[in-house]
Amino acid sequence: MCSNHLTIQDEVTQVVIHELIHAYDDCRAANLDWTNCAHHACSEIRAGHLSGDCHYKRELLRGFVKIRGHEQDCVRRRVMKSLACNPYCSQAAAKDAMEAVWDTCYNDTKPFDRAP
Repeated sequence: MCSNHLTIQDEVTQVVIHELIHAYDDCRAANLDWTNCAHHACSEIRAGHLSGDCHYKRELLRGFVKIRGHEQDCVRRRVMKSLACNPYCSQAAAKDAMEAVWDTCYNDTKPFDRAP
């Protein structure tokens, strides 16, 4: 977890949920490979979408103001930011992987019944 400068409990809660979604993905997929850009992208899509990381209020605090489509734009931006730290994923490979798995992973809300 690279969030050593959290000062508000809500931020801590959101980061823990985000990381727990990664842990859930790691446990449920027997062949999850974090060096595989598509696998990594899928878990990041799910974590960004399901954790509340891209809630409108958080986006406003980050300086991103967009009325429609802000959540998906945020998830995409944050997936690319995370994949940029993966030495196995070039920028082009990361973008291609994210686009390839987007629909399936964005709509996968497990372990929740729906996206919060």
